Amino acid sequence: MSRVGVMVLGPAGVGKSTFCSSLLNHIQSIGRRAHLVNLDPAADPGEYEFTVDIRDLISLEDVMQEMSFGPNGGLLYCFEFLMSHLDWLDEEIGDYEDEYLIFDCPGQIELYTHVPVLPALAKHLSQNLGFSMCAAYLLEAPFVIDRPKFFSGVMSAMSAMILLELPHINVLSKLDLIKDDMSKQEIKTFLTPDASLLSGINTTTNPKFYDLNRALVELIDDFGMVQFLPLDSTNSDSVAMILSYIDDITQWAEAQEPKEPKDDVFEEDKEDDTAADMIAQLINQD
Repeated sequence: MSRVGVMVLGPAGVGKSTFCSSLLNHIQSIGRRAHLVNLDPAADPGEYEFTVDIRDLISLEDVMQEMSFGPNGGLLYCFEFLMSHLDWLDEEIGDYEDEYLIFDCPGQIELYTHVPVLPALAKHLSQNLGFSMCAAYLLEAPFVIDRPKFFSGVMSAMSAMILLELPHINVLSKLDLIKDDMSKQEIKTFLTPDASLLSGINTTTNPKFYDLNRALVELIDDFGMVQFLPLDSTNSDSVAMILSYIDDITQWAEAQEPKEPKDDVFEEDKEDDTAADMIAQLINQD
């Protein structure tokens, strides 16, 4: 058995908390144990029910009032405070053995670019607490309508992949919001970004940025790291597909106890629909 941790990342407003809640509900609906851990000290009170909540240790509102910090400076202070009080976090999650913990993280990229707080936290969870960790980076699907914005999001996703040093999936969230604006084939082209999308960028930007645009797109293409899984959090099959990828990269199945033969047959029947089939089904839905 193993402890699995999923760090859910992405810019503000991409649907991280909604995805966390949908993933939690789906995991519990199939008979597995999971818990939601809030790492956002600015989360709205009462919006979701958390098993562990950083606001029990420190909140952004208190820091801004007592120390006269702005939102970003206050957030950094909250995480520096958390990193100096990891014994609190260890105690809060110490009793959850052999379960999924879903970490709902803030949207500020400073936490893994300018100040390596989240990479240090991920290392602590994996090395000191024995979690099999992975990261899920969300980018909202409406970004694809504005290609410069989309590629800035792709660069941010690639930055997270490099700096966090965790098994990683990228998720194109809120897919339901663009199905009426883009064809299914157009949406598919954004799941694996490449240099063919460059023309769509240069038609909407100043010509003096063409060379920079090309360099950035070629950098993304050369690395070949960023691919997206489509997500509609209101669709249970979509959430199940994301979970199947998380299970694969955290090796969840390999860590489970052997099952009776009748259970194995049941599992084989459930696995007939591969993750690839589920992606195709989701994209092709009307």
